[in-house]
Amino acid sequence: MRYGVCILPDMPWRTARPLWERAEEMGFQHAWTYDHLVWGGLPDSRWFSCIPTLTAAACATSRIALGTYVVSPNFRTPVAFAREVQTLTDISDGRVLLGLGVGGSPDDRVLGSPPLDARARVDRFQEFSRLLDRTLREDHVDADGVYYGARDMRLVGGEIRSRVPFVLAGNGPRSVRFAARHGDGWVTTGPQTESLEDWFGTVGRGRALLAETAADADRRAPDAYLNLHSSPVNPLESVGRFDEMVGRAADLGFTDVIVHWPRETDPYRGDVGVLERLASRGLG
Repeated sequence: MRYGVCILPDMPWRTARPLWERAEEMGFQHAWTYDHLVWGGLPDSRWFSCIPTLTAAACATSRIALGTYVVSPNFRTPVAFAREVQTLTDISDGRVLLGLGVGGSPDDRVLGSPPLDARARVDRFQEFSRLLDRTLREDHVDADGVYYGARDMRLVGGEIRSRVPFVLAGNGPRSVRFAARHGDGWVTTGPQTESLEDWFGTVGRGRALLAETAADADRRAPDAYLNLHSSPVNPLESVGRFDEMVGRAADLGFTDVIVHWPRETDPYRGDVGVLERLASRGLG
């Protein structure tokens, strides 16, 4: 099992930097931050941009993998974003984990575009992912899609995609199958439910579908990331609770778990001391 921590970008860098440095010192294998213009969980909070934050984190650390949790098509285009990925990959010396997802509200309304239904959002996400993949592998890319196009997009200096794992987000069967066929990893939050048993049952079925689809496609099953903080209970309420949930995730075949750095207020209110005790025992 590998362990990741997500640090929300709701604080200035002078405050956030010690957390990223401490995450590496603690032994976490990967650290993530959200990619939004406005996040519904903290709609009135000060909010900072994902890619500059990860660039700063890359300069403040040396070993830990750095992840986008998750980039969406709501306010990005794959052609322009490819250049940001290329630059961050260079600065971080190849430590990027590129989480990609369909995106949610209120980001889907910020640019004033008409809202899309669920099926169209998945269509757009899959087109986004495929074109981003091409622009990180190929030189002189031309494309004419439903949502995106490209004209002679240049990739100078060699393939970037081989160094940037795509960790594709999704909970529904269509998104799980897409991750199995096209991703290096799959990340899930599971359903919104009050029952921990129901939550683990649903994510377990997703993990099984991932493996089944990858086998049918004659591919190795992608790494499977589980966001423990999306469950109905706080995984950092105690060391015992954390161990219980990690054990259950491992039994279901998940390779990685993610928790959030504890905050003083909701969401993700918690005690940093639990993380410290886990770190003193050893992560990974």
